[in-house]
Parts: sequence; C-alpha cells; structure tokens
Amino acid sequence: MEHIKDNYLKACQKSIDDYPILCKIGEVSDTLQLETYVVGGFVRDLFLGRISKDIDIVCVGDGIALAQAVAKYLGIAHPITIFRGFGTAMLEWNGWVVEFVGARKESYAADSRNPKVSIGTLADDQARRDFTINAMAICLNSTRYGMLLDSFNGQKDLADALIRTPCEPNKTFSDDPLRIIRAIRFAAQLSFSISAETLESLANMRDRLTIVSQERITEELHKIVASNRASYGFELLYQTNILSMIFPELANLSGKDQIGIHSHKDNFLHTLQVLDNVAKHSLKLWLRWAAIFHDIAKPLTKKFDPIHGFSFHGHEDLGAKMLPKIFRRMKFPTSNEVLGYVQKLVRLHLRPIALAKEVTDTAIRRLLYETGDDLEDLFLLCRADITSKNEAKVKQYLSNFDSVEKKVLDVEVRDSIRNFQPVITGEIIMQTFALNPSPQVGLIKEAIKEAILDGKIQNEYHEAFNYMLSIGKNYALKQVK
Repeated sequence: MEHIKDNYLKACQKSIDDYPILCKIGEVSDTLQLETYVVGGFVRDLFLGRISKDIDIVCVGDGIALAQAVAKYLGIAHPITIFRGFGTAMLEWNGWVVEFVGARKESYAADSRNPKVSIGTLADDQARRDFTINAMAICLNSTRYGMLLDSFNGQKDLADALIRTPCEPNKTFSDDPLRIIRAIRFAAQLSFSISAETLESLANMRDRLTIVSQERITEELHKIVASNRASYGFELLYQTNILSMIFPELANLSGKDQIGIHSHKDNFLHTLQVLDNVAKHSLKLWLRWAAIFHDIAKPLTKKFDPIHGFSFHGHEDLGAKMLPKIFRRMKFPTSNEVLGYVQKLVRLHLRPIALAKEVTDTAIRRLLYETGDDLEDLFLLCRADITSKNEAKVKQYLSNFDSVEKKVLDVEVRDSIRNFQPVITGEIIMQTFALNPSPQVGLIKEAIKEAILDGKIQNEYHEAFNYMLSIGKNYALKQVK
C-alpha cells in the first residue's frame, strides 16, 4: 500500500486516463451541464490495481436523462435498462456495465430495507455509502476532470487496509443490514481488517439481518467462499455470532472436548483449514462448499468410549443426507449438478483415505464407479482433509495417500470402470428370458453390475451374457431359444 500513501491523487488520475469511457461520460455531462462523478467500487479498485468492468456514475441531477444522453452519444442502438422507481439506469457498451443515478439522500424505517429517497448533493450521496473505501468520488467534468473527493478518508483506510463505515456504524447497518455481511465479505476479499467500532456495531446489529432475504445473504456467502481468505470471513462471522444465525450447522462444529486422556480436534477450525487447503488448488465454488460441508454431521454423530475415545462414525452418510434441507433453506441450487455433486463428495470423503489401510481392487472399482467424473475433486478434498499441527504426521499421511491414488489410477486405466455401463442391458435380459418390464429385470441387471465391480467377470459381452444365464436359474428362468 506504500505507493498509495506516496501520492493518492496522482495514482488515481493516472488510472482514469486508461478508461476513455469516463472521458466520454464527462463530455456528455458538460453538454448537459450536470456535475458528474464516478464513485464506489470502481474508484476503490483503481487504487488497488484491480480490474473492474462495472462503473457507478452519480450526477447531481437526473441520472436517467444522463444515461439516455450517453447511450445516444455512444451510438447504442438497443434500449437501456431503466429503473424509474429507484431513479437509476444501466447501459452496456464494449464490455462495460455502467449504472447511472442522481445524487440522493435516504432515510429508512426501522422495519424496512427500502429507503425513502429524495434529491441530494454529492456529499449526501457519499454519506449513504456503506464503507469509506466505497465512498470516494472522482469528478468527470472537464474543468475538474480527475479531481478526487474523499470526504471520509477512504484513501487512508485503503492504505491502512481497514473497513470502516463513513457515518455512525449503527445507522449504516440499520439502514441496510446486508452491509453487516458485506463488511466481512470485503475483509475476506481484500484481506483487510474491520475497525473496532465497526466490528462491534455489526455484531450488535446482527438481528437486523432477519429482514434481509436469504437470496441476498447467500450471494454474499458465495463471495466469501470464492475469496482468497474465505476462512478469515467465516472466522469473523463466527466471532460476531452471525454464523449461528445464518449457518448454525457450521457454527455448531466449534469447540473440542477433553475427557481424561482423550480429546478431539476443533472441527470448526479443522473445516476452515480444509477450506483453505482446497482453495489453494481450486477455484471451483461448489468444491469449496463441499469442504465446508464435509464434516457437518460430526456434532450429531459424536460418541465417547472410555477406551477408544471420541468417534464420529457415519458422519459422512448423515452429512450427505442433511444437505437437501440445508440447500433449500439457504436457497442453493438443488440440481444434481450442484446438490448431487456436493452430496457425493461429502458421502465419499473418507473412502479413499480408508483404502490406505487395505487397498483391494474391488474397493477401488466401487469407488471409481460411485465417483465417476468427480474423482479428481474427491482426491483434492481428501488431501485437503489431512490436517495436523504435526508436520511429520501430515507428510506420512500424504505419502500413504500418494500410494492409494496411484493404485486407483492404475485400476482405472486397466478396468475402465469410471462411469461404466454393463454391456448387458435391460432389453437383452427381457429378450433372453421372455420377460416384460419387471423387478426381476432390475435385480438381474444389478447382479451383473455387482459381479463386474467385484471382479468376478469382465464387462465383456460373452462373459457377462453367460453369467446372466447362470444367475437366471436362481429366478427359475429359462433362455428363449
């Protein structure tokens, strides 16, 4: 951040020259005699050197009229999007998404997130912003082009890597409670701290989240999970008691017990470590969520034995069964591509590690069949799940897993089990034994599949056909000649 501290304004003016669209908006503003600024996240990202394709424009006047004039100036043929109820308009041009609004001030009722809006000044508009780093504005009019207006010291907070509200934080969070989670999301995305006053306020105001839709909360959670420091975001959610409100199953993982010489790890901290381990190697959102969910049922399966200590037997199966209800509550997609994928990884996450004790071809074939195209993701999750403060132990476990992975891949190359379909179809079974569609057909087909997975027969037509004839006797069936 030292380059920002050296000369904020110079850095900012140099950056806006790289965006000719801002100059064009400024030219139209001059023609309309409208005081106009680029504001918010775009300005913040200029200082941070981040690429942003979304631009927020504020003018002191009619934002919709400015958007219409800019669209005409740019030769945009299709109609722009107008939200008259909010006094905003949006246009897209050459990959840019530009939103226009007139400067305004807002007031809120205690039981609503919908503000009462009235015409305001730029200062009014900056004061209604969520955080100081998002409240900076750069003038686009020719007489002051590039001039930075920073009424709340957003530049300094950027340099100090600090999230802080521009006004009294209780009012900021009461006006728009989603900002409570947005503060944590920005902290996770930017690796910033949250000021003590702001952090205390968002914890105290957390009950206001009850008026925010689940969809908007989930959108912020996705952004936290996708950030470089997702675990930091969840730590903040936990410390402020927000996690117990919006994701109690994860919060319930926290804590560890000690009985005599026996103890277990803090499964919340372990889960965050697994999440970080996965994030180092994959940007896949739902693989990261699978890391979060992989031990979700441990509190419900915890048992203690005086000899063997604590156990969580069956937590992988129960965890997979818990997911549909959690997904529906959190408004996650419930398609097989998403829910089915996460359930599969949660259900199978112990299987490859268990193979390290006894690697058999049969067990490997079953794993390959059940995992299908998600084998690599499962392996990544399993490696991430190996956590310990004892580095030698982690190294040994990873070495053992290397052997398992090699054996699995060898069997896959040899037997081509992944996503296999038995060569004997239901139609062949019905034709051979003169059967109509019935449970018998399914039972025979399942028996053939099991024989292939057990290595009794190869997935080859003649061998599988002869096996079908042999088991047909068990059902008192005779081949049709």
